[in-house]
Amino acid sequence: MQPYGSTQQPPQIISTKDLSYISDMLSWNLGAFKKANFYATQCQNPEVKEAIEQAGKLHQQHYERLLVHLNQQQIN
Repeated sequence: MQPYGSTQQPPQIISTKDLSYISDMLSWNLGAFKKANFYATQCQNPEVKEAIEQAGKLHQQHYERLLVHLNQQQIN
């Protein structure tokens, strides 16, 4: 028996509110990626530079993963 309001599959549409959340996540991750790249170029300590670059790559991966999910929604 399912709890009230739960579903087995997510809906095939993205609500306006969900789209707003996704847009915010894209913006945050893209901004963090760009800032990390900039700060890595300014950093002179190799260990700190590597840590900043890794953080930037993580934000880039999150950004790209969100785009993949959005593109899959358009296909379905």
